[in-house]
Amino acid sequence: MRRWFVRLSAPLVVSAAVTAAMQPSSPHRHLLIVVDGLRPDYVTEAVMPNLTALGRRGVVFNGHHSIYPTVTRVNAASLSTGGYPNTHGLMGNSVFFPAVDKAKFLDTADREQLLAIMKTERQLLTAPTLGEWLQQAGRRMLVVSSGSAGSALLNNHLVADGAILHPQFTMPESLALAVREAVPALAPGAPAAARDARAVDMFLTVGLRVDPSVTVLWLGGLDSTAHDKGLGAPETLEVLRGVDLQVKRIEDGLRGAGLIDSYNIWVTSDHGFSTHAGGADVAAVLRPFAGVLSDGSPRLVSGGGAIYVRDDDQSAVAGIVATLQRTPRVGAIFTRAAVPGSFDGRIAGTLSFEAIRWDHARSADILFSPDWSDAANAYGVRGSAASGGTAGHGSSSPWDIHNTAIAAGPDVKRGVTIDAPSANVDFAPTFLKALGLPIPASVQGRPLDEALINGRAVAPSAIRKVEHVARTSDGRYAVTGNFSIVTAGGREYRYFDGTRVVRK
Repeated sequence: MRRWFVRLSAPLVVSAAVTAAMQPSSPHRHLLIVVDGLRPDYVTEAVMPNLTALGRRGVVFNGHHSIYPTVTRVNAASLSTGGYPNTHGLMGNSVFFPAVDKAKFLDTADREQLLAIMKTERQLLTAPTLGEWLQQAGRRMLVVSSGSAGSALLNNHLVADGAILHPQFTMPESLALAVREAVPALAPGAPAAARDARAVDMFLTVGLRVDPSVTVLWLGGLDSTAHDKGLGAPETLEVLRGVDLQVKRIEDGLRGAGLIDSYNIWVTSDHGFSTHAGGADVAAVLRPFAGVLSDGSPRLVSGGGAIYVRDDDQSAVAGIVATLQRTPRVGAIFTRAAVPGSFDGRIAGTLSFEAIRWDHARSADILFSPDWSDAANAYGVRGSAASGGTAGHGSSSPWDIHNTAIAAGPDVKRGVTIDAPSANVDFAPTFLKALGLPIPASVQGRPLDEALINGRAVAPSAIRKVEHVARTSDGRYAVTGNFSIVTAGGREYRYFDGTRVVRK
């Protein structure tokens, strides 16, 4: 590994004296600000004037998508690889690796549990990453985060001659002293706004000196507050205003360093958000099918909507699915494809893993989503999901799938609104193209040419909507999967818009 980081022992204040050394060469840099849980309708002039202004002078995407399952670490892996779970193999916020633990799911928010997967599986992600591609081109990727340690790691888990700056760890460790000298640690239980502000401080001091071509700056305060207080709550709005102030601080910091004209700023989220209205009793659904295998480990292991039937008893799989289909508050259900390439699942009334690009050797036998509605909560914020807790995400509801994407900078068009569908898998190929680097074959996303200067807009004729309906044989349960397809560069790119379930 290069010893580029030794120079960081010098004072780390961004000033005019160091600006000349920090000026990046062409092409420009890319800063992706991920505001965890930022719904598009949160971005208003009244609450987020700075982010609104950034969009007005750049590009706003009206049809942006989270990757399903609409949870944080799945989307972190998709941002990192430009691929869906069927390529990168990170199947949920909680994941099952029997070689690590036969009895329960692992929490991907926990860096140590991710490292345990790497130790046993050798591969945490089964697709190459943006950090690796940049390293091969002699460039670096930086990750700075106030979110979970797991999401920070998943954005560049091999580090790849780049860096990760997080309150719980620093990679490479040689940067740890520089971080401590530049940015004081926070007391345990510090408020969300303070955690986000510290992440911005790390980027503007230590991070800029890393000289990254691509930076992911992950702000996690909104997600934790919305989970706890709810959508539209005064505390949630306060955090949104705080995030907006951090957007201004980032722009002011880059401007003060003479770098504002060198950075393209992209703002997105990992998922949308819904008010939770109480979920189905999944334990009761599974109880008749439970048991113990010969080694004493459980026959069924479930978490995050994924269910593994570990003895591969297909009659049990069918029985669990049939029970879920009869259970109110359960929404869309997914199983392995009936035949390769089919949107129909193996069991009647289910959509296939292939339809949502969740087919992988690590996939469970069943994946299901909570049901959802457009109902408004006490604060007038629409979108409800049948899950426990105050509010959250993870469902196949459009309120969870539809997320934010805004951009401005030297490589980005000005004053443009884009209705063509896009998704979190599209950022990696977009950055590679803008940097003049090849897009590897493993990438499933598309470069967002319509947002780039001199890029071609997506014609309305190149976009079409597709529905696929799967019904039980008795017609009492039906699930509709909705998709948008974009034709660009001679290829078709499919986006998952969500599901609807009808019971009779």
